[in-house]
Amino acid sequence: MSHKSRIGVIVIDCKTDELSDALAFWSRALSCEGHIDARGKYAILANGDGEPRVLLQAVGHEPRVHLDIETDDREAEVARLEALGAKRVETLPRWTIMEAPTGHRFCLCGPQRPDFETNARQVA
Repeated sequence: MSHKSRIGVIVIDCKTDELSDALAFWSRALSCEGHIDARGKYAILANGDGEPRVLLQAVGHEPRVHLDIETDDREAEVARLEALGAKRVETLPRWTIMEAPTGHRFCLCGPQRPDFETNARQVA
């Protein structure tokens, strides 16, 4: 059985308790507006239509960038990527943290953008 997936979000992990300075830098660097969510955990940058979302995330670990891959069948995508050599790091209610054979971490989550159904790739 096949399912769909694609890059949904590029997440810039910022080691900080407060995202204002990070938002000021990244919104200017990427020439887009943004806002911090009510919890102060995420800042969402406004990209153009059809582009992956860019999200700033306040984290406790060292800064890095990771991808969120949207999928309509998270467990099928985990199995597909494990067969390619990735490993599951942790499963949370809304996403699964994976690690590529190259050591890069990324997340699998449900569809994030409204055009997912029409623009995501069919994978097997």
